[in-house]
Amino acid sequence: MTIFIGNLSFDAEQEDIIGVFTSYGEVKDCKIPLDRETGRKRGFAFVEMVNEADEQKAIDDLQDVEWMGRNIRVNKAEPRRDSRDGRRSDYGGGRNRR
Repeated sequence: MTIFIGNLSFDAEQEDIIGVFTSYGEVKDCKIPLDRETGRKRGFAFVEMVNEADEQKAIDDLQDVEWMGRNIRVNKAEPRRDSRDGRRSDYGGGRNRR
């Protein structure tokens, strides 16, 4: 399971987020997506922890907590939906068929 952290301060760094979540258990991964055009943070992050029970405890404890001046949203991350009809396309560029 991956955790979504929303409404993050744009000042939050990966080390800051890991610091908060390591108090609940071992952090496996932390990603802060950047805007493709500007390279700036988008105000959310994803954290994956080693133990799923630790992830759930972090979600329960940190939901709507003020952190770095903002009330963060902490939820189970939902699978990404890429198309308008809600179906995800897992297909790449493909090959040129003649």
